[in-house]
Amino acid sequence: MRIQSTIALMLTVVFILGLPLRSSYAGSSQGLQGVRSGERPNILFIISDDQSWAHTGANGDRVVKTPVFDSVARNGVLFPNAFTSAPSCTPSRAAVLTGQAFSRLEEGANLLSTLPKKFAVYPDLLEASGYAVGFTRKGWGPGQFAPGGRTRAPAGAEFKNFDEFMKSVAEGKPLCFWFGSQDPHRPYEKGSGVASGIKLADIVVPSFLPDTPEVRSDIADYFFEIERFDREVGALLDSLKRAGKLENTIVVITSDNGMPFPRAKTNLYDYGTRMPLAIQWLAKVKGGRVITDFVSHTDFAPTFLEAAGLKALPAMTGRSLLPMLTGRKSGRVEGWRDKAFAGRERHDVFRNNLGYPVGYPMRAVRTDKFLYIRNFEPERIPSGDNPAQNQDNDRGPTKTFIVEHKDDANVRAFYQLAYGKRPAEELYDLTSDPQQINNVAGSAKYRAAKKRLNADLDGWMRKMKDPRAFGKGDVFDRYPVYPGGRAAPAGATFAAPR
Repeated sequence: MRIQSTIALMLTVVFILGLPLRSSYAGSSQGLQGVRSGERPNILFIISDDQSWAHTGANGDRVVKTPVFDSVARNGVLFPNAFTSAPSCTPSRAAVLTGQAFSRLEEGANLLSTLPKKFAVYPDLLEASGYAVGFTRKGWGPGQFAPGGRTRAPAGAEFKNFDEFMKSVAEGKPLCFWFGSQDPHRPYEKGSGVASGIKLADIVVPSFLPDTPEVRSDIADYFFEIERFDREVGALLDSLKRAGKLENTIVVITSDNGMPFPRAKTNLYDYGTRMPLAIQWLAKVKGGRVITDFVSHTDFAPTFLEAAGLKALPAMTGRSLLPMLTGRKSGRVEGWRDKAFAGRERHDVFRNNLGYPVGYPMRAVRTDKFLYIRNFEPERIPSGDNPAQNQDNDRGPTKTFIVEHKDDANVRAFYQLAYGKRPAEELYDLTSDPQQINNVAGSAKYRAAKKRLNADLDGWMRKMKDPRAFGKGDVFDRYPVYPGGRAAPAGATFAAPR
């Protein structure tokens, strides 16, 4: 696995630096026209729905085709160590919008929640400073914004599509737009991947999933939706180019959380938290670079504000990426960015251990060498008492196969990885175990590393004022559920007793 990881990194660097540009909108920062000194940039934030970092050409996958993402990475900067704050749609998107760690956002830390108005969001701040702001499709959510005291969605005014938004922008006014695709979220059209020409034999199945025809076909369907998303992104950038706005637009392409497969989405392993990220700003950013600093989705809001000439709010825990973007360095640029933190609280409402919906609370710290995870309620089953029903892990052919064959000798270990109980601590040595299968938290060999990472996690949680750091974590379970975009289970209790 170490050799494979090294080869993948080499392929990424060659891909970014060595291949010719193929996209119709690909450009150069040389000979700029119409970009005046001090002109505020446009901001186009593009987010897919449930895509792990590995599944782009620029990050080394040789099956899924993502020419638009890859071109943005070549024209700009690829960040292979980008992490979401939480591997769940609503808190992940809340962290992007607020620039704050998910655990600081009260109700906003849960799926199917609200985002209290007291947590300022960057679209509102940019709009107040003169930007035209809007979004289409999936912005913040699922959940309901009204109970939080908001009169509109946190991502801004909603538009049917990007072209409709562009028509509404006054001449000379900078724009800030959120394109929230619903690809590659389930459900998938079964067989769509194979029908599109994806070859099952070429797919690399992650080590935590059984390598079967059913799983390969499911991954192919997931790839089909990633490719569809990539084509739509190309259309967005073509629209900007036609409008003469592409040069001075900060283009960010990422995802909210990992692939909707067992042990990925909603989990703190890399396939749940590590995100694709490419950023392009032709007018200001030197392209062809790979920056390996650990960056967080909480960094986007401070970045956008600084680029617009505004200051990040004191409450924002993220830090602007602008110094790295506008610099000329590659590799590890800012020495302090050597780790990432993530966590999760309640994702779905099928786990009613206390008579009301409760989550599976976790926090993690990820470094170059290790992933350390703390499970606060190890007596709970991560996926709920009935994995076949529970949607912490989305329904699909891969999940069905694992659940239905859980007693088969060749599948039992995969079922345990996805649905078995977990200890209070998990530690993975990424040098020998990059896909985080073998928990070494109990090994004497790793005692010093675990102690150091445990202290790092404690320090971060206290700094974030995370209720879990002060023995008050049950507050997350007691926040009400606001169904939105997802059916609730029959007979569910939507609010805990106060």
